[in-house]
Amino acid sequence: MRIGTKLIVGAAIIAGTTAYMAYLGASASWQYYVTAEECLASSDSLVGSRLRVSGRIAPGSLEIAPDRRRAEFALAVPDGRLRVVCDGPLPDNLAEGVDVVVEGRLEEGALLRGTKVLTRCASKYESKSPNKVETRLGDAP
Repeated sequence: MRIGTKLIVGAAIIAGTTAYMAYLGASASWQYYVTAEECLASSDSLVGSRLRVSGRIAPGSLEIAPDRRRAEFALAVPDGRLRVVCDGPLPDNLAEGVDVVVEGRLEEGALLRGTKVLTRCASKYESKSPNKVETRLGDAP
């Protein structure tokens, strides 16, 4: 085989491997982002899909394992509840009434099997009231 042919075959193998690895990486991050209400309404068509579901933990539904590696709770929806079972490390501020985003797969019976839970902290993003704005040193009143 000639050197030019070897280079073309080698480049094709490298390009094919790179494209395949890029596809695997991109497909791992493809997830639907839906609210708990949308997830429950479309649960038949979303079964088996990887999802990111946002919602609020329903009062009286949170159960956390003693080692904080598993939690079971329900996301409040006007027409019912979306059950969630999450295995993996949990955030410290996980509590009832908190807004969360759960990453996982939807199973039959409207059960979201989560692998990751993120809490949302709305107070971080609230604007300061005008009379509480801090002044910097050197600013004239």
